[in-house]
Amino acid sequence: MPTREVSARIDFEVTEATELEFQIAVAHRRGVLVEEELTFTANGRDVAATEFAASHGGRIHVLRDVAPTSGTAWYRARIEVQDGRDDAGTAGATADLHDRSLYLRPSRYVPVDRFYPFAASEFGTADPIPAERPYETAAAVTSWVAKRMAYLPVSDSHTDAADTLLASAGVCRDQAHLVIALLRALNVPARFVAVYAPGCDPMDFHAVAEALGPDGWRVYDPTGLAPRNSLVRIATGRDAADTAFLDNHGGSLNLTGTTITATVPGALPADDPAERVRLP
Repeated sequence: MPTREVSARIDFEVTEATELEFQIAVAHRRGVLVEEELTFTANGRDVAATEFAASHGGRIHVLRDVAPTSGTAWYRARIEVQDGRDDAGTAGATADLHDRSLYLRPSRYVPVDRFYPFAASEFGTADPIPAERPYETAAAVTSWVAKRMAYLPVSDSHTDAADTLLASAGVCRDQAHLVIALLRALNVPARFVAVYAPGCDPMDFHAVAEALGPDGWRVYDPTGLAPRNSLVRIATGRDAADTAFLDNHGGSLNLTGTTITATVPGALPADDPAERVRLP
C-alpha cells in the first residue's frame, strides 16, 4: 500500500469579523485510509471547527464568528492508498448522469460557451466524442495545453480559461481550467481537483483536471509538476471557485503565510503519459 505524508500550515489575519472556510483536509474516498491531526488556533488558543461534507468526499471546516485576530490552521496526515473502484462507478449509473450534466456546464472560471468554435476547429470535430474515446481526447488536449502554455504566474483571482488561452501562460490552476474548458467544449465531462502533490517544486497546493469516460474518472496534468499516481485528493468541483483552501463570508481577512509539504517514501513513482491514472 503506497504511503503519502502531507501537511499544511495556513497563517491568516482577520481584520473584520468573518466566517472562515478551509478545504485542506484529505478527502474521504473509497480505498483511502487517513490518520490526521487538524487544529485551528486564534490568538494562540484552539478554536473549534464544524466539519461538513462537500462533493466527492471533500471536507469543509468552518470557523464561525471569528473576531479580528491572527490565527493558524494546522493539518497533518498519513495516507495509506489502496486499490479501489472509482466513486463514479460505471458509465450510465445515476451518479454518472448527474456528473455528466454538471461537468459539461459553464462555470465561474470555465466559460465553456466561449470555447465551442475554437475547440471544434483545433481538434477537428464538432461532433460528440465517441464513448470509447474520451480518455484519448483528454490526453490530446492535455498535450496541446502543455506544449502551448508557459508556466508563469501571470494570473489573478479573476483569470478564467479564456484569459489563459489568450495569455498562453499560467500556473497549474490556470492550465487545469483550460484543459477542462476544452474538454467540456468537446463534450467530455471534466472537473477540477485540488491536491497534495509529492514532488511538486516549488511545493504548494496543486491543481489538476479529471475527465470522465466509460471506466470512471482519470486525472490529467499539463504542467507535469508531480507524478499523477502520487497525488492526494483534497477537494473536487467545477473549477477553483469550488475548491479554495481558504474562503470567507462577510468581514475581511489577509492570508499571511502558507507552508505545504507532501512526500512519499523513497523515490517518486514514474509517470507514464500514456497511462490512464485514477486519482484516489
